[in-house]
Amino acid sequence: MQNAALKALGLDFVYVPFDVEPGKLGIAVAAIRVLGIVGVNVTIPHKEKIIDYLDEVSEEARLVESVNTIHNDGGRLKGYSTDGKGFLGPLENEGIRLEGMRAVALGAGGSAKAVVRALASSGVSVTVINRTAERGAALAEQINRIVSCEVVRALPLDESDAMRQAVRQADLLVNCTSVGMYPDTDESPCSKAMLHPKLLVYDLVYNPVKTRLLQEAEEAGAKTINGVKMLVYQGAESLRIWVERDPPLDIMEQVVMSVLAA
Repeated sequence: MQNAALKALGLDFVYVPFDVEPGKLGIAVAAIRVLGIVGVNVTIPHKEKIIDYLDEVSEEARLVESVNTIHNDGGRLKGYSTDGKGFLGPLENEGIRLEGMRAVALGAGGSAKAVVRALASSGVSVTVINRTAERGAALAEQINRIVSCEVVRALPLDESDAMRQAVRQADLLVNCTSVGMYPDTDESPCSKAMLHPKLLVYDLVYNPVKTRLLQEAEEAGAKTINGVKMLVYQGAESLRIWVERDPPLDIMEQVVMSVLAA
C-alpha cells in the first residue's frame, strides 16, 4: 500500500517491514536515527512502550497513550497517532455528521482509545462495551477527562438487556476488537438480533473485508464501512507526515483490496 503510493508520487523511498522483539525496542529506535530512516509505523505490541524512547509526541498520541507513526526529523524522533484521523476519514468521506449521534464501541484496547476519543471530541455520546468491565470503565473515565464532559459510559460485553438497549438506541456501532478476524471468520462480537436498519456498522477488522458482523448488518438493513477504509486513511496520514504530500487514496485502497483478494 505505502510502496504503491510512493511510486505514484514519484518519490525515491521504500517501505519495508522490521520484526522487532519487545526486549530490543530501544535498540530498534536508536537504529532509526543511526540509519537515517525517515519514518516508521509501529504496531502491537510496541505502540504504548515506544513512547518512552521518543523525543516528542503529538498531543493526540499523548492523550491516547499510543504511537503508531514516528517521523525522524534530522535525528529528532516525534511520535504520532493517526488512528483517530484514519477512523474519522471514511465517515467524513461519506458525508456523515457525527455531532449529536449515539455510538457503541466494542472493545477497550489501543484502537478503541483512538476511536472513542475521536468520537467524543466530535460531539458523539459513546457507550464502551468490553468483556472486562473494569477496563471499559477505565477507558470511559480517561476519555471523559480528556473531553471535559461526561459523554462516555461503559457496559460489560454480556448480551444483557443494557447492552441490547445501547445497541438498539445507537446510530453507530464500531467494532474495535479483533473478533471476526481471519482465521476466526465465523465469529462476531455482537449478535445479529441487536442490529437494526437505522444503524451504521463500522468494523475495524479488514481481513476478511466483509466480516460476519458486516454481513449480518447488511442483512439487517444497516449501512456498513469495512476496516480497509480505516487502514488506508491512517496509512495515508502517516505518509503525509513523512513526505508532506497528499497520498493517492484510491491507489492505496486498490492495492489492499487486491492483496486481500489473492
